[in-house]
Amino acid sequence: MSRLFSQREPPFHGTDGQEKVELAAVELEILKSKLADFEEREAHLKAQLEYLNEILRWARLSGYMYIRTRWTALPGEPPAVDDFEVDDWIPHFIVLQGPCIFFYQSSADWSPRDSTLLTDIVDVGCLPSLVREDGEIRHCFYILTSFGLRYECSSISKIQVDSWLAALQMDCRFFVDADVTLILPQDGS
Repeated sequence: MSRLFSQREPPFHGTDGQEKVELAAVELEILKSKLADFEEREAHLKAQLEYLNEILRWARLSGYMYIRTRWTALPGEPPAVDDFEVDDWIPHFIVLQGPCIFFYQSSADWSPRDSTLLTDIVDVGCLPSLVREDGEIRHCFYILTSFGLRYECSSISKIQVDSWLAALQMDCRFFVDADVTLILPQDGS
């Protein structure tokens, strides 16, 4: 045990000219354990990268935006007080894939923090742009669900906001129309 804590002797050179180091059995096991941990971590990261590539391959839109959520007031409730002094915009990685929007905390997350079906969206529209204290302008829009949850989204890129608005308005209209055609009775002709 005292050998572990003692000063290591300088390396010696083998007959082939390469530097050689003597390791105690405990040190060798520690290094093997660390190597196994690194290999496991590498395999985990590769699997995560493949998963993210698969998600993004089929995504219609994806990107980072600042998000905050609000609940709409129920009938008879007083309107919610919005404290403009509180900066509660949190960056999220958003993915529009198929009939769903996924909200990830970051692009490296395995599972979304939240999601909503396009069929649950009742309104999508513009919000006034925000000017932050540092002079940065954020362009904003909202997504309102049938459950009363309102996602407010912002980005410094007007092009990104316009792309999301156009895609959501078109896709939500498509999914709403698809639901309506399924519900309408068909005539006998």
